[in-house]
Amino acid sequence: MLNFSSDYIKTCHPEILKTLQDSLATTHTGYGTDDICAEAKKRIAEQTGTDPEDIFFVSGGTQTNQLAIDTMLKEYEGVISADTGHVNTHEAGAIEYTGHKVMHVPGHNGLIDAGELKDFAETFYQDGNHEHMVFPGMVYISFPTEYGTLYTKKQLADIAAVCREYHMIFYLDGARLGYGLAADTDVTLRDIAELTDAFYIGGTKVGAMMGEALVFTKHNTPSHFVHRLKKHGALMAKGWIMGAQFETLFRDGLYGRISANAIEKARDLRRGLEKRGFRFWLDSPTNQQFVVLENGFADRLQKEVVLSYWEKADEEHTVYRFATNWATTGEDLDELWKVMDRISAL
Repeated sequence: MLNFSSDYIKTCHPEILKTLQDSLATTHTGYGTDDICAEAKKRIAEQTGTDPEDIFFVSGGTQTNQLAIDTMLKEYEGVISADTGHVNTHEAGAIEYTGHKVMHVPGHNGLIDAGELKDFAETFYQDGNHEHMVFPGMVYISFPTEYGTLYTKKQLADIAAVCREYHMIFYLDGARLGYGLAADTDVTLRDIAELTDAFYIGGTKVGAMMGEALVFTKHNTPSHFVHRLKKHGALMAKGWIMGAQFETLFRDGLYGRISANAIEKARDLRRGLEKRGFRFWLDSPTNQQFVVLENGFADRLQKEVVLSYWEKADEEHTVYRFATNWATTGEDLDELWKVMDRISAL
């Protein structure tokens, strides 16, 4: 079956597989202390303007979010997210499990508004009983958002300003960061490093077999972080496996090149769907496209194409997500058009 359900459906980029294959004959020290991890951190640090000592590899996105939020917040603080934010919706209470509340503000196609964020913080501190409440200690966003939308550099700067004013940490989830940076945006990787206090570079969804690179940007790595990594069950003995993947992704611009493929194919996907008269739920400039399908058509389509259910549009229509990825080909789209045209002709 054709599969447009997500961007982690392929094992990994061939160059990463070759790097791992080439490492079979060598031995490495454990827990990320090896030379491969050191080189990967150096490459990332050079492109972000950060310190290699403030970069850590973690196996998955939810684990990375939980680690960053739990270790950076004080015990009486919580994290503010858009109501549609991943930590608020699809992380099984992983943040709350650590004792930190997820508070939310309205999301506008996934985006937080800096003015509404400021109102939230002001309202909290104006409450005479706020000492009895969970303090807002961090702001969580993702880039791209869960709806494939992007913040502008000014929007990020405005959120960062509110965070500074109210002494909140600014944290960015970069599960699909490569696809956001490859889209039509004025935001760069270095901008993100300068404006946030911590963020992660997604590998799992952008060509790696697994793994994310967590970056603390202001020499603000939480104390004894390796200890805390292990306490969370997140310190891999064979850490070099993730280091090798990120060393490859950040060698010779591979991360950017394969991210650009997903954006190019998403644009082709959008044009093909528009040509066939399909309606979009919102305007996404990234690799996630949200399409409104008639329920009967969707049922027939899903017998041959794997999609992600998103939400109900109305009684007769449902929103589905089509996601391209680093490995999507023109042939994949050609096959999709054949299936859709055949179903439409029935």
